[in-house]
Amino acid sequence: MTGLELSRSFYLEYGAPMIKERFPELESTLAVGLSGSGSECFGFDDDISRDHDFEPGFCIFVPDGANLDRQTLFRLERAYASLPKEYLGYKRLPVSPVGGSRHGVIMAGDFISARTGRRDGALTAREWMRLPENYLAEATNGELFRDDEGSLSAIREHLSHMPEDVRCKKLSGNLLLMAQSGQYNYRRCIKRGDTAAAQLAAYEFVKCAMKACFNIKGRYMPYYKWSFRAFSELGEFSGLYDTLEFLITSDNDKKTAATKAELIEDVSLAVGEAACGLCSVKMPKSRSLEDLAYACNDTISDPDIRNLNILYAVE
Repeated sequence: MTGLELSRSFYLEYGAPMIKERFPELESTLAVGLSGSGSECFGFDDDISRDHDFEPGFCIFVPDGANLDRQTLFRLERAYASLPKEYLGYKRLPVSPVGGSRHGVIMAGDFISARTGRRDGALTAREWMRLPENYLAEATNGELFRDDEGSLSAIREHLSHMPEDVRCKKLSGNLLLMAQSGQYNYRRCIKRGDTAAAQLAAYEFVKCAMKACFNIKGRYMPYYKWSFRAFSELGEFSGLYDTLEFLITSDNDKKTAATKAELIEDVSLAVGEAACGLCSVKMPKSRSLEDLAYACNDTISDPDIRNLNILYAVE
């Protein structure tokens, strides 16, 4: 049973009846689910990840518009804390009198603001460009088991779709860095015999290639330790998984480096062609991702975003 399944089951068996019986007036106001930090919110939890912060628990999100008084919030927190201390063989973590930070009663505005800087998620274009994508992933992951009012669902839905100009700006920057690190610097480092720098170039290329793929698919790349796991589920790009892993885990001796240089070009072509489809541009005859990056940047409709440095939105 995954953490998300455990959370949903615990809520349905104990949480939902508790809210219905003790807070009937709030039943249609509160949003309940599991989202935020933690591998279980992404569906990536396993036996190893369960050594900390893993429990039968869920989040009770209180919309800002609910205007609940402190006494009601306290009663709600105490009611959550009073739920069974063990469920299906899993023990719950201690909850403080004022609620937990990952489970329990959470103001929806606090949850969204902690990850985006705005309680309603209404980001400006520049905020979209400068906000690390792993925070957007945390704001929109997991599942809401109930949200009758729909306000939190609406915010999550809005944040799930990055504006097209912003997405193209991020993609353009990642394509340029792929060109610099992979198509250009990797070979130069190998020629110099600087294998350490070559490996850093390979790592930078892989990181930016993955980010570009997430940009193209309209998805957010999560925190780095989950990035490869998320990439394995990225549709047609998942076929690049083994190649990208090889690029950052193999040596840089003469024979292997030659193979890696060829693979870098293969990945560049695959990502470049996908980027062409998204931005409606043609692959340059040079097959240079640098040329493609600027071509993609030129398609951005908002001149203020288009005229920013091409690397402005790159993390």
